Amino acid sequence: MTWTPYYRGNQSEGERPSAPVELPPLPPWRQARAHVPFEPPLGLAGAVNAALLLRRPLLLTGSPGAGKSTVALSIAQELGLGGVLRWHITSRSTLVDALYRYDALGRLHARQHKEDDSPERFLRLGPLGTALAAVDRPRVLLIDEIDKSDIDLPSDLLDVLERGSFEIDVLKRHTVDEVRVRLDVADGEDDVADDARCTIARGVVRGGRDQFPVIVMTSNGEREFPPPFLRRCVRFPMPDPDSDQLTKIVNAHLKDLDEETQAAIQDLIKAFAGRIGKPEVLATDQLLNAVYLVTREFPPEGDQREQLVRLLTKDLSSA
Repeated sequence: MTWTPYYRGNQSEGERPSAPVELPPLPPWRQARAHVPFEPPLGLAGAVNAALLLRRPLLLTGSPGAGKSTVALSIAQELGLGGVLRWHITSRSTLVDALYRYDALGRLHARQHKEDDSPERFLRLGPLGTALAAVDRPRVLLIDEIDKSDIDLPSDLLDVLERGSFEIDVLKRHTVDEVRVRLDVADGEDDVADDARCTIARGVVRGGRDQFPVIVMTSNGEREFPPPFLRRCVRFPMPDPDSDQLTKIVNAHLKDLDEETQAAIQDLIKAFAGRIGKPEVLATDQLLNAVYLVTREFPPEGDQREQLVRLLTKDLSSA
C-alpha cells in the first residue's frame, strides 16, 4: 500500500464529503503538554546551575534551531517549576508590555455605562510581571530573540531585574491598598488562567527574593550587546548539533522507531547534519518533520519522498 495523502486536489466542483475527514494526531513534539526530551550539549548544565545560584539571566546564543528555547522547557520540567512564561521579542516590544497590560479604553467604556470600573478589572500582568510576582515558587521566563529588541530594552530590563520590583501607576492612584490582579498564562496552564491572580499592595509588584525568576534569554546573533548587559548575564553559546546528537534527538522524540527504521534514516540525518551552517540555516524540527513523515506506516516513496524531504528541509535563510 502506498502513501495516501488526505488532500488530493481533485475534488469536483460542488462536491462535499459526507463527513469531516479525521486527521491524524499531532506529532509527539507538537503536543502542548508533552514531555520535551533534551540532550544538553557539553557545558550547558554548568551554565544553567551558575545562573540558578547567582540569580542571573542565562543568555543563550547560536543559530536558529540549535535548541535554545528548549533549554527553558527542560529547566522547568526537570525542576518542577510549572509552565514556561514566554515573552517573544520584536522591534516593537516594550518593557511595560512585558510587565503589565492595562485596558484603558475598556475601563472608560465601563465608566460611561456606569459599570464597575475598578482598575484591577482591566489589568493583567505580562510574562515578566507574572514571573516577578511569584511567591510560592520561582517561575521560568523565556525571553525569546532579545537581539530583535529596541536598543534600550536590554538595559531597561536588567534595571527591573536588579530591583526585583516595579510599580503600576494606575494602582498607585487607586483608593484601595490591596487588589487582586490576573496573571499571564504559561505553557500548558490554560485551564487555570481565569483563577490565576496575585495580590498587589499599594501599586507595587514585589515578589519574594527567594523566588527570583529563572530567566532564559535567546539570541540568534543579529546584534551585539553592551558590556554592562553582558556582565549581568551567564552566557553560553549553543553549538550546532552533529549527526550523533541529531540521532539522539530523533530517537528521543520518535520512540517507536525500530532498529531497521533507524538505520534506514541515517543517510537523511547525516545529510542534514552536513548542511547545518554551511552556510545554510536549518532548525532541528525540520529534520523531525521529515523523519516523521518518511517513517509512518505508509510513507512516501521514490521521487515523492525526495521532493517532500527537500520541501521540509529548505534553507531558512531563503524564500
